[in-house]
Amino acid sequence: MSLALVLSLAANGAIESANPPPGPVNGGDSVEEISVLGRQLNLNGEAISASQGEVGPAEIGAWPLIRTGDLMEFVPGMVATQHSGSGKANQYFLRGFNLDHGTDFATFVDGMPVNLRTHGHGQGYTDLNFVIPETVARLRYRKGPYYADVGDFSSAGSASFMLAEKLATGLAELSFGEHGYRRGVAADSVEAGSGDLLLAAEWQAYDGPWSDIREDVGKVNLLGKLSGDLVGGHAHLTLMGYDNAWNSPDQIPARAVAQGAIDAYGSLDTSLGGDTRRYSLSGGWNGAFFRGELAASAYAVDYDFNLWSNFTYGLEHPDTGDQFRQRDARRIYGFDVTQQWQREATRWQLGLQGRRDDIERVGLYHTADRERLGVVREDAVAEDSLGLFAVNQIQWSDTLRSYLGLRYDRYAFDVNAGLTINSGRRSDGKTSLKASLAWQPWPVSEFYLSYGQGLHSNDARGTVIKVDPLSGEAVDPVDPLVESRGAELGSRLFITDQLHATLALWQLDLDSELLFVGDAGNTEASRPSERKGVEAGIYWFASERVSGELEVSYTDAAFADDDPAGGKIPGAIPLVASAALNYRGDGGWFAALHLRHFGAYPLIEDGAVESAGSSLVNLRLGREILRWRLQLDLLNALDSDDHDVDYFYASRLPGESADGVEDTHFHIFEPRTLRASLRYRF
Repeated sequence: MSLALVLSLAANGAIESANPPPGPVNGGDSVEEISVLGRQLNLNGEAISASQGEVGPAEIGAWPLIRTGDLMEFVPGMVATQHSGSGKANQYFLRGFNLDHGTDFATFVDGMPVNLRTHGHGQGYTDLNFVIPETVARLRYRKGPYYADVGDFSSAGSASFMLAEKLATGLAELSFGEHGYRRGVAADSVEAGSGDLLLAAEWQAYDGPWSDIREDVGKVNLLGKLSGDLVGGHAHLTLMGYDNAWNSPDQIPARAVAQGAIDAYGSLDTSLGGDTRRYSLSGGWNGAFFRGELAASAYAVDYDFNLWSNFTYGLEHPDTGDQFRQRDARRIYGFDVTQQWQREATRWQLGLQGRRDDIERVGLYHTADRERLGVVREDAVAEDSLGLFAVNQIQWSDTLRSYLGLRYDRYAFDVNAGLTINSGRRSDGKTSLKASLAWQPWPVSEFYLSYGQGLHSNDARGTVIKVDPLSGEAVDPVDPLVESRGAELGSRLFITDQLHATLALWQLDLDSELLFVGDAGNTEASRPSERKGVEAGIYWFASERVSGELEVSYTDAAFADDDPAGGKIPGAIPLVASAALNYRGDGGWFAALHLRHFGAYPLIEDGAVESAGSSLVNLRLGREILRWRLQLDLLNALDSDDHDVDYFYASRLPGESADGVEDTHFHIFEPRTLRASLRYRF
């Protein structure tokens, strides 16, 4: 491990151990090891594609974050934006996908899936607000559908956040900033018998810079994680609790700003917002078993969500307005068991994963000022899935490795709809093939050829729907599982400990599909699509004081069929670039700069309307003296008035025709904001 990384780990609350991979057990005695984590990790000889990597606590602690969901931007090429209030899940973009809140990107925290199926707001809804960033030990990302141990929502890729088991020191931090920003976090680990107990708490309040809405965020997070050796292996038990409520400044029509009805930070409906809570209990064990290594985990989640939105104002309901409430209340149960054997140059892996979403209520309601006026639909759903996978890896020679995986996913949907005709049961299954070759002609370089089939599940309500709940017209049900196919040619260079790089050329095709639209309560047809692109990353550790990185990705995304509407995919961002520079000097001084840019992208199929693209710069400056650390974050340092996100659709303002007006609707960056943090280590 380089001295720079040791210093950086210590400065950011060195995480001494997270969930370790299964390893040899020697007479019940364990030796604690500190491994090289993050961008400096040499994955030559281990990775099966150029599109996988790891981010460690040093990098995570160095970047200034506007929101917790910005953690996803450590995945190269990922853009995390927001079109609503701080308490709502981010909107994500990757590889030419407008992922909405996570439809084609699978996310896990300590082995628990974060994506919510058949969610009241959107399929695959991914809300990371329950994570305390200071407790993240590492992030592992894998782009593309090439990995057999990940099934649903993984066409564009997946990310796994692993929480720490032990901190080198405890910490207590208070933060204050403009626009009523306040945050407190405390974390410490203590010995508990022969193991360790990590305890952490976070509180955040925020009013926001908006002209006529006070966000009034009230977020609370609690974490307790017990870990240690158990019956010849290593075990952990994690309890997490999250509660939040907020008011929302949603996207607004550009014409309302141009006409002077509101400014760019204004709102047309000031009664929007939401509340959510999430409580979970999870645990796992790994160790030697049956002449190999066994890893087993299980989880239970209790979740509740309410969100009030208004995108079209008076288009559907001129008298009462178009505000609606989305509701989701569920419990989730699941498990993951993987057995691995290593025999000389061959490694076998068998896995079984199960999940049940017991959705007590998922609903869509017409509201005004958060008061219910009518029910669009209200349902109860039970959704079960079982995934079985097998992987064979062979080291054919000193330079050639192969990966071959086969996965089968089975889903069962049981919908008890408020409108009886839309009730029903349905099931479906898919087999997916995954394969990679890795060739390492020189110690410093490795080349990959990867192929994979992926899938995402559709909303259970859409799989059995017969009648549009709004119009009463007959509609066709959606396909339960939507297949994708991807391929990639990539390379990884690990020139020295100070410089390495990745390069990938990839393609991903999706079948024609029908999607259930949670905002409307009905189905919407989609078309077959194809995406191809190139991604490059350069990571530079110049010295013990200076490190930097540059990541660039370009995507060509288009519908694969002919249609008079056009061939462009709305929301598909072609160009994404990210750069970061970190400095640590004498006397405890440290600084960081992070730049994110995404280019113009189409808002409609013929490309006649585009988003202008956006650039965002965040800065950090601070100093550590003994046990104290003072830190200043300057967010949106250039005070850009670019947009977080843009959409193009019809809405209706007072005095406009019944058909409304098609217009760009946008959510602006928050203005330049200064935040100060004072941390004490104990």
